Amino acid sequence: MSIEDRLNELGIALPEAAAPVASYLPVVVEGGFAHVSGQLPFVEGSVVTGRLGENVTPDEGQAAAHACGLMILAQLKQAGLLEKVRRVVKLGVFVSSTPEFTGQPAIANGASDLMAEVFGDAGRHARAAVGVAALPLGAVVEVDAILAVEMD
Repeated sequence: MSIEDRLNELGIALPEAAAPVASYLPVVVEGGFAHVSGQLPFVEGSVVTGRLGENVTPDEGQAAAHACGLMILAQLKQAGLLEKVRRVVKLGVFVSSTPEFTGQPAIANGASDLMAEVFGDAGRHARAAVGVAALPLGAVVEVDAILAVEMD
């Protein structure tokens, strides 16, 4: 089954891939790996903002991480790589949170669970989930990815 078919089966519509917010490329392929730049949680065209432990609930944070995961998939699709993914190797998840908030791993599951849903066992990956004081545009979560891809 193609990844597009799997997304349809899951009822998932990918958003338009977001343009970079600074001087970088959204996706770089080198040595059989696609490196996807940090993606922000765009929902209905706006970035989900806030901080865990302050004004964002864990459920909202997980939903934002899921939105970041969708944007990673959208970037792969735009780059013509979505159907070439062999394995999700690693996600880096950055969670805007107060010093007292320690639930970053649960927030990161919003993106991790999506990858496993879409890619099956090939979507299970290594991961870092890190609390940070602030993210670009006030985003609550940012996720980057490294994926093994088929080379032509």
